[in-house]
Amino acid sequence: MMGTKTSSIFILLLFIFHIIPSTITIDTDSGLISISDEEGIDECYIETIDKEPYSPLVPCNFLDARFVTCENPADVETIGNSSRQACPYFGVRNNILPKINVTCVVFPCIECSGSRHFQREVKCLKYTGHYFLSTLLYSIFLGILGIDRLCLGYSAIGVGKLMTAGGLGIWWLVDIFLLVNGNLTPADDSQWMPYW
Repeated sequence: MMGTKTSSIFILLLFIFHIIPSTITIDTDSGLISISDEEGIDECYIETIDKEPYSPLVPCNFLDARFVTCENPADVETIGNSSRQACPYFGVRNNILPKINVTCVVFPCIECSGSRHFQREVKCLKYTGHYFLSTLLYSIFLGILGIDRLCLGYSAIGVGKLMTAGGLGIWWLVDIFLLVNGNLTPADDSQWMPYW
């Protein structure tokens, strides 16, 4: 008992003072652990095939989005003739939100069982930095000058609103009403940015 404790403290001290060799590879029954000191590359856990059903390791495809990185959903026009799946459109149309499968990879040093590359179904949503609250405030305070429409990407309508002083105030009030009801959204079919 005392020998293992002393050896673990010694190994910990080696890590702290960087007196470790450039590469350490440890083969275990459940996977491969490799630590590399060159160029800051640390590969902790490559892949495990969990042979015990009562193991505490979570399957990799069950991990939360904080522990994996996934491809961004691609647009049909952007992807062209590729083998990847693409979103037919972004956002909700006719109360339908399309979903596609993208490839996800688990971050290094996150322990999980199964393949670290897997397919995950994601919604076809696109965020381009438009916040609802700031757009509503633009519409209330600067809407008579067309700033709200310019902010959302409707430049021709924004200039028209500027030239007519907000349609003599009527267009200004209508745009506030459309924003609050959800009928005025960004011109590029993106979604409002979430606040969390």
